[in-house]
Amino acid sequence: MTAALFAEQALNGLQFGLMLFLLAAGLTLVFGIMDMINLAHGSLYMVGAYLTAAATQASGSFLAGLGAGIVGTAAFGMALEVAVLRRLYQRDHLSQVLGTFAILLMCNEAVRMVWGSQPLMLNLPAAVAGPVTLTPGFVYPAFRLVIIGVGIAVALALYLLITRTRVGMQVRAGASNREMAQAMGGNVRWLFTLVFGAGAALCALAGGLLGPLLAVQVGMGESILILAFVVVVIGGIGSVRGALVGALLVGLVDTVGRTAVPWALGGLLGPAAASGAGPAIASILIYVLMAGVLFWRPEGLFPARG
Repeated sequence: MTAALFAEQALNGLQFGLMLFLLAAGLTLVFGIMDMINLAHGSLYMVGAYLTAAATQASGSFLAGLGAGIVGTAAFGMALEVAVLRRLYQRDHLSQVLGTFAILLMCNEAVRMVWGSQPLMLNLPAAVAGPVTLTPGFVYPAFRLVIIGVGIAVALALYLLITRTRVGMQVRAGASNREMAQAMGGNVRWLFTLVFGAGAALCALAGGLLGPLLAVQVGMGESILILAFVVVVIGGIGSVRGALVGALLVGLVDTVGRTAVPWALGGLLGPAAASGAGPAIASILIYVLMAGVLFWRPEGLFPARG
C-alpha cells in the first residue's frame, strides 16, 4: 500500500466519520435525553436527501436546495415528534421500536409515492466538482474536502452550543438526569422538540452532502442507521463528544480497513485468499471494534451519566 493511497483512504474515513457524526449526534441526544429508541432516525436522513435533491433541481442552486432540505426536514421532524413520538416516551422500548419502525416503513412508502422508485439525481456543485492538488502528485476530490470542513465546523458549533449556552446546559442536564432537570424547572417538553428538530436538521445536512456521492433512493437510511447506532454504543449514550470520537473511529476503521485488510492478506496468503476473505473480514471490523469497546467500557467511551 502506497503512502498516497493510505492518505486518500484516511481522508475518506475522516469524511465518512464526520457524516456519521451528524447522524449519531442527534440520535444519541434523543436516546440519552428522551430514553427513546428511534428507528425512524434513518428516515429523516432519507427525507433530507430527497428534499435537498428536489429543491436543488427546482432552484438550480445546491446551496439553496441544501438549506431548503435542512429547514424542511427539521420542520418535519418536530411535527413528527409533537404528533406521534410524544405518545411513545412513556412506553417501553419494545413499543418504541415497533412504533418507530412503522414510521420508517411509512416514510419509505410516502417517498416512493411522491418521487417514485427510481433514484433521484443530485449532481455535484460545479464549483467543487473537480479535484484539488494537496501535495505534488496527490489530488483529492474538492467536494469531499468541503464535506470534511462542514463536518468539523458543525462539530465545533455543537461543542460551543452544548458547553457554552443555557440551552446546552439544559441538554446536558437532561442527558444526565432527566427527572432532576424537570424538577428544577426545565421545560422538558420544549427541550425534547428542540433536540428532535436539531437532530432532524443534522440528518438532512448529512443526507444532502452525501446525496451527490451516494444514490438518493428509497430505503437509503436503513443501512447507515445501523452504523449510527454502532457509533452511539461506542461513544456512550447521550454524549456528543462520544458520538464524535466514535464516528471518527468507525469511519477510519471501516474505510481504511477495506483497503488495508485485503492488502495485508494478499501479502500473507496470496491474492486469491485476499480477494475472498479480505472484504468479509474488513466488513466486520467495526463490530469487532464495538465489541472491544464494550468489553473494556460497557457504558461507552464517554457516557453522559459517567
